[in-house]
Amino acid sequence: MIRTILDELNAITDQKLDEEAGLPGRKEIVYLLKEAQVVLFPEFFSFSDLTQEEAFYELQASLEKEIRLVKERLCEECDCARKLVDQFISQLPEVKRLLMSDIQAIYDGDPAARSKAEIVLCYPGFYAISIYRIAHVLYTLGIPYIPRVMSEYAHEKTGIDINPGATIGEAFCIDHGTGIVIGETATIGRHVKLYQGVTIGARSFELDEEGNPVKSGKRHPDIGDNVIIYANATILGGDTHVGNRSVIGGNVWLIHSVPQDTKLYYKN
Repeated sequence: MIRTILDELNAITDQKLDEEAGLPGRKEIVYLLKEAQVVLFPEFFSFSDLTQEEAFYELQASLEKEIRLVKERLCEECDCARKLVDQFISQLPEVKRLLMSDIQAIYDGDPAARSKAEIVLCYPGFYAISIYRIAHVLYTLGIPYIPRVMSEYAHEKTGIDINPGATIGEAFCIDHGTGIVIGETATIGRHVKLYQGVTIGARSFELDEEGNPVKSGKRHPDIGDNVIIYANATILGGDTHVGNRSVIGGNVWLIHSVPQDTKLYYKN
């Protein structure tokens, strides 16, 4: 009976999906992510009792292994894996610098934050940002699959969905955070603050000649520096720009650009 059911299940195939089988599993990528967190913040992230140095070497080995699995599908010879690992490792100090600016922004922006340690340990906004910063480096190096799994792990844990392709400046503050969505081609400037439920997303997709969604191109908005976006605001479109120092009120639906120093509020 069991064998029959399994045979029936395995007989239902998708050739393209089957060709993509054998990629790293979620468990392996989450393990890799946790190693990176220990390297960046050894005082706050413990994992399998690894020291920072042990986590560093395990991160190098784990990342090279997973890159080989995903990159060998794109090029016959995967000598690039070692080079990509070195490039990722070399950018970790900049990731740490950005994360320290994010911690400061959250501390300055939330009166309820009693200490910076509390932010690292307790704040879902910082947790999601920290994973985004790691995943974004992998994304910019052209590594497929792995950064998206990382971002979806953060989404699962926090309810905050930041595509690793988004470009986000320093001192990024997420307050509360649940339900935030930031799309792949969005850009966010320096010293930006988002509250829960904010969507920085795309309008309905254009279709190609065969009726399939066009997946490339600029689809998501650009947010300037020193912008505040309040709860449940929705900002859509690749040609939508929010100018520097603007304030977007709660529940606003925005599909056009606004100049700098704008205050935009919802009205019935």
